[in-house]
Amino acid sequence: MRILKTTLAIGVLCAATAFPVFAATGTPDGTFVDSYGTSFQFSLCGDGTALCGVLTNLEGQSATEENLAFVGKQVMQAEQVAPNQWKGALTAGGISAEATVTMTSPDTIDIQGCRAAILCQTLTYKRVS
Repeated sequence: MRILKTTLAIGVLCAATAFPVFAATGTPDGTFVDSYGTSFQFSLCGDGTALCGVLTNLEGQSATEENLAFVGKQVMQAEQVAPNQWKGALTAGGISAEATVTMTSPDTIDIQGCRAAILCQTLTYKRVS
């Protein structure tokens, strides 16, 4: 019986590490910035469960004249697929990517963008307001 309890406890800890779940202590509403200085203003939209993102600042190699035209515009809308997780599209100009947005803590959001379903990158954004 002790082995069963230990195995169960280890399984729960592993699952909690792989799939973080947070109490509703915060919402994704706010401004989040990545390590490059690019930022988004996120807010719940639609029926209150979808997530919309407005590009508020663009830094680094992505800050081309063409891309800077999208600063101040909504470039993302995603539908909630699980607690603290949304899937949708990130679109700017002729470029579109599938996006998965995961709120990993009350002040941290990870965005995984994928093009052609195999070229994926994940960036972490920290809440600044």
